[in-house]
Amino acid sequence: MNWDQIEGQWKQWQGRAQSEWGQLTNDDLTEVEGDRLRLEGKIQERYGKSKEDARSAVDDWLSRL
Repeated sequence: MNWDQIEGQWKQWQGRAQSEWGQLTNDDLTEVEGDRLRLEGKIQERYGKSKEDARSAVDDWLSRL
């Protein structure tokens, strides 16, 4: 799975993203609009993670899809 596929079908992937990061709200995920950098930013904001940790979390999630 690559990010272009997720970005193109973001509405279908929002539920899985929310399952992974339960502190993200529906509004957060709608605002992300499939943009990976925005998702990483929301993870940083909600979980207090560093940029590198947020990037790593998204990489890990992507590898498991």
